Amino acid sequence: MEHKDVPVLWSKSFILLIIGNLFLFMSFMMLLPTMPPQAKALGASDIQIGLVTTLFAVSAILIRPFIGFVLESSSRKWLVIVGALALVLLTISYLFTFAILLFLIVRFIHGFAWGWSTTVNGTVAVELVPSKRIGEGMGYFGLSATIGMIIAPSLGILVYQNFGFQLLIICATSLALIAIVTLSFVKYETPKSVQETTFNPKEFTILGSLFDKNSWYPAVIVILATFGYGAIVTFIVIFGEERGIDQIFLYYFCNAVMATIVRPISGKVFDAKGPWALIVACAILTIAGLWVLSYTYSVGMLILAGALFGTGYGSMLPALQAWILSKTDPERRGIANGMFYSSIDLGLGVSAILLGAVSAYVDLGTVFQISSICFVIIILMTLYDSLKQKKQVQKKGKMFLLENK
Repeated sequence: MEHKDVPVLWSKSFILLIIGNLFLFMSFMMLLPTMPPQAKALGASDIQIGLVTTLFAVSAILIRPFIGFVLESSSRKWLVIVGALALVLLTISYLFTFAILLFLIVRFIHGFAWGWSTTVNGTVAVELVPSKRIGEGMGYFGLSATIGMIIAPSLGILVYQNFGFQLLIICATSLALIAIVTLSFVKYETPKSVQETTFNPKEFTILGSLFDKNSWYPAVIVILATFGYGAIVTFIVIFGEERGIDQIFLYYFCNAVMATIVRPISGKVFDAKGPWALIVACAILTIAGLWVLSYTYSVGMLILAGALFGTGYGSMLPALQAWILSKTDPERRGIANGMFYSSIDLGLGVSAILLGAVSAYVDLGTVFQISSICFVIIILMTLYDSLKQKKQVQKKGKMFLLENK
């Protein structure tokens, strides 16, 4: 039972939103590692295989400013359901892409639907979470995305390699349909300031809807964090093959388990202490995980690396999302949330290109070590912001004392 001074977090709608978001992420992430080999099977060139990821990321980033703008004046339910329906239809359409050009077109449109859905769902989550428990609440919501990102790619590879692309699409579509049913039962809460705002397309600007000036700093940290994570997404399967480790799925499994265990704790730390100490601790654990992975030649080391990385990185992204949303005005949470997800896409997209080029000259263990530099920079940036905040608090305290003398 909730204490009378502690606002309720686990409402029925919040639980349903988490479950729906989990199934959406599972549906999407099952396809992520299988799109390049499927494109290759359709006769794609090396450049076209690269476009499979690039086109998707570009369209997702392009749609988010507009969706953020729409969220400033629109009710939530229709935006959530339309986004989920679009994902279902586009997932099914891959079954009819028998030519690489059509495949790339569908992939590009799919990015629009994904950018739409992730931006809207994240905004709805922060509106269902009590402001005093935003760190804890967004941590749990983020866990649905984290589990989907960690488990589903391996599941997708398993289905694709053993049963083929058609069954993979059927599985992904089924998960997305479950998500739609679940999300339709959520009781959405549209902020009063949003209800009182009239939609005026003439007021839309790309810059104003892409960028939130109050929360740009943690968004830069998100780009760095996902750039570092890009090394794992891009190379972990190949790394396992090179090192002769067949049980590479254990890395993802331990990652997910530890992220799940520590998420309730890290969320409460955020609400009590703010983001700074938490993000520094997460970055240190993530660095340790990357370096242990770089020296891994056994299953035991693989498990340790996955546990360390899951403990650190699994708590970092939700904390960064909560940090971004806590710094913005309620009516601009859609824009801030879109900026958060666009930062993820940008970090992963740039990482795949740059670290892919680096991997041609060094072994993958070294690539993981190089990617850890991103988290060193994150530590320095977070400590700088912490000192800056302390100075501002001290300055305000002195001004208050002078005014009350």
